Amino acid sequence: MKRRDVLRTLAAGVPAALLSSRTSAGSLPGFTRLLDPTAGLHFDPTWESLRQFATPAWYQDAKFGIWAHWGAQCQPGAGDWYARGMYEEGSRVYKYHCAHYGHPSKVGFKDVIHQWKAERWDPDHLVGMYKNAGARFFVAMANHHDNFDNYNSAHQPWNSVNLGPRKDLIGGWAKAARAHGLRLGVIVHGAHAHLFYEPAQGSDNEGPLKGVRYDGTLRKEDGKGTWWEGYDPQELYAQDHPRSTGNDTGKMWEWGNGAAVPGKAYCDKFYNRTIDLIDQYEPDLVYFDDTALPLWPISDVGLRIAAHHYNRSIERHGRLEAVLNGKVLNEEQRKCMVWDIERGRSNQIEPFVWQTDTCIGSWHYDQRRVDENTYKSPAEVIHGLADIVSKNGVLLLNIPVRGDGTIDSKESAIVEAVGAWMKVNGEAIYGTRPWNVFGEGPAMEKAKPIKDQGFNEGGEAFGAQDFRFTTKGDALYAICLARPDRGTVSVKSLGSECALRPQQIRRVEVLGGGTLHFERSTDGLTISLPERDATRPEALAFKIV
Repeated sequence: MKRRDVLRTLAAGVPAALLSSRTSAGSLPGFTRLLDPTAGLHFDPTWESLRQFATPAWYQDAKFGIWAHWGAQCQPGAGDWYARGMYEEGSRVYKYHCAHYGHPSKVGFKDVIHQWKAERWDPDHLVGMYKNAGARFFVAMANHHDNFDNYNSAHQPWNSVNLGPRKDLIGGWAKAARAHGLRLGVIVHGAHAHLFYEPAQGSDNEGPLKGVRYDGTLRKEDGKGTWWEGYDPQELYAQDHPRSTGNDTGKMWEWGNGAAVPGKAYCDKFYNRTIDLIDQYEPDLVYFDDTALPLWPISDVGLRIAAHHYNRSIERHGRLEAVLNGKVLNEEQRKCMVWDIERGRSNQIEPFVWQTDTCIGSWHYDQRRVDENTYKSPAEVIHGLADIVSKNGVLLLNIPVRGDGTIDSKESAIVEAVGAWMKVNGEAIYGTRPWNVFGEGPAMEKAKPIKDQGFNEGGEAFGAQDFRFTTKGDALYAICLARPDRGTVSVKSLGSECALRPQQIRRVEVLGGGTLHFERSTDGLTISLPERDATRPEALAFKIV
């Protein structure tokens, strides 16, 4: 019998209430101290070997992280996928770029990078703010599909130390995160640059510059006398290949449907850049914006990076402390890493810990969100967090950063409001586990199914009948997702004849407000609220023992 299977057999004898959300002895409270299933492990670059993964306790308990989806594409302040959209004739971003920078045959994305200075960036201030908001880990963007490395990259000359800000951004974020006692994560999108930049090979189909090629096919020898002399644009744009057939952006993640397949040199460079990132900055969490793993299944690069990330973690800590995120995972792959759902949530309690990555606005900073007042409200963030945690999930929330390295006043207000709620109610979030059911209430019937890699969040109208449940030790937490409009709330799942919690209820308190009167009947648990608690914003958390 394999070592992993022995451990799972031993774990099977532990009461179900103590089992972690990953079927492994490694996350069992107390049991870890007797036998850590990840100590001394070695991972090989195969899916079978990666199944030895067990969710680290720090991540399973953290529940809430904040990240900075920040790079050169934030400099224009015009939203997502700027480095692609600026080459798509007639698109909103193309029109913005022509109006503010010039035509993409003359001013390409390389020139946007040149103008990005990050002159007001203060990572210590921002990470300190996020810690006060209740985040237990911080994640920074190492690169996006724009192929620009935000660190001192040994294998990508187009990086933030050589160009643009001329600063080691990941190094600065890492120093700040560790100074504030937060775990560090990095996000990596760079595997898709090969396809992301394909429109940069094109030209206008109409107008005065019809047929004049954009700058995506420029080469090093074309830079004589320019600011970028000595740099090869193909190291950035990676367009030494025919364009893909069709117009389905989904092919960027699936490497099918006519997608141009990158060669060995491209894959090797991505591998070397990512290994360099892991070895230099030693992140505990690595997030890949990929289906399963980068460049899978056309290359084993992702498998080799995953094994290296896990093995390096064991070398540093004596046990596996690493987390690896990937999207659109099948059931077997979810045993190898942490499933990430983009802008979405599972609609059930998952057997393994999973993650939502989402944002209060656009991924890259977008001034329109400020002008149109379309950021998520603090209540939306808190409701999402409660819903995710109740289903065995972790929330990773992006706070968009402006090109100069600051966040705006509306973002600051949201961060502060979430922090105020977490200071009172964090007990119902941190270190908790799912209950027998994740919740109750009318909103459950309106939940949308996951589409592709997620995209099913939003649209819920939570009321005082909507609850999400978490547990810790002997305590059950019932989080009411709206302001009660009267002096009582009722939890139907806790009726006197309900099998979900047959034991006697001895005490009910509202976090931050003391013990409350309650009555238990066949219809549910009715809790009486003082007037001051009836007006508390966002959500109320009840502790039931």
